[in-house]
Amino acid sequence: MGRLTGGDPSLLRRINSAVVLHALRAATASDTAAGGAQDEAGGCAGSASLTDLTRVTGLSRPTVEGVIDGLADSGLVVEVPAEEGGVRRQGRPARRFRFRAEAGHLLGMEIGPHRVAALLSDLDGHALGSIVREVSEKASADERLERVRTTVADLLRRAGVARFSLRAVGVGSPGVVEADGTVHLCTALPGWTGLPLGERLRRSFRCPVLVENDANTAAVAEHWKGAAAGSDDVVFVLAGLSPGAGSLIGGRLHRGFGGAAGEIGALHLLGREAAPEEVLSTTGEPLNPLDEAQVAHVFALARDGDARARAAVDRFVRRLVHDTAALVLALDPEVVVVGGWAAGLDGVLAPLRDELSRYCLRPPQVALSLLGEAAVTTGALRLALDHVEQELFAVDSTVTTRRASR
Repeated sequence: MGRLTGGDPSLLRRINSAVVLHALRAATASDTAAGGAQDEAGGCAGSASLTDLTRVTGLSRPTVEGVIDGLADSGLVVEVPAEEGGVRRQGRPARRFRFRAEAGHLLGMEIGPHRVAALLSDLDGHALGSIVREVSEKASADERLERVRTTVADLLRRAGVARFSLRAVGVGSPGVVEADGTVHLCTALPGWTGLPLGERLRRSFRCPVLVENDANTAAVAEHWKGAAAGSDDVVFVLAGLSPGAGSLIGGRLHRGFGGAAGEIGALHLLGREAAPEEVLSTTGEPLNPLDEAQVAHVFALARDGDARARAAVDRFVRRLVHDTAALVLALDPEVVVVGGWAAGLDGVLAPLRDELSRYCLRPPQVALSLLGEAAVTTGALRLALDHVEQELFAVDSTVTTRRASR
């Protein structure tokens, strides 16, 4: 992917390649947004002529021609014929080219306590298919990774996509994730702490694999196409018994020095308050935080008026509000997006808004996730897309720039 024109091109040639390829991709995107209408010269929608590229890039025509030849050899660009029925002009028709988004594919994955999910796209990030498979919260690391492999195989087979065409894979998973994809600490998945997840996945995919904390990937997703689109200072709260959070500061994903930024689920330790599994207990016996049926039962009892269950739910909401407020006070985001299984619970958003209004000098907007359960896979796909765009277009650091496991 990095050698767009073959051999070992100079820095100047790589820059020229990136500029031309970016212009071609932009032409495709603008024509698609406009409905793909044929232009007055009979050109194919989503394409650009050499004259167009010379004008847009500011490069000389011979330079553009040389770059286009190299990009065509790499498979990223193809020459397209003029559409029949277009306005015919005297002389030889202008040669036109387009970016081949189908030249490769990207994969975004969520590896969670109860499910493995994957989202497939082309090089433009346009979704081509998705899949979700259940997995036991008690599954070992090897069992969970095997479920990942079979899930991805099913998705690729359904979409008719060869595994070797994958150019990058993004992964969102619980825990503190180091830059090389190793899970430093994770209490949600058995055998996950210390797992070299990026390295293990690389054996299956043979392409760059970017591993990120699940709340971070969800924050990226909401910034890309969700409730935080257009906002550069964002906090995403993955609401649960032990909540996590991801944040963007000035449009950049903030991981902290060791990848542990946003671990708000540990804030209760400061005051030695009840552990997360004790917050929703109605019997004095701790709940299993990963037992969704047990947790759902407490909320159902609360809705039916059970006094102990309502008290437990109140404790849960207060804890979530307290944890989120601490992060908001530190970061001053424009928007707080609440996602995760607790996002849709009655009584979560109103207390959160009230508490933030009470304690914050400038209370942020508070919104529910627009992407729901797809947030983590969508953000993971954005990780992969950013990685490929960095290689193809040689742009400055993207929102999610991070070293990939190879």
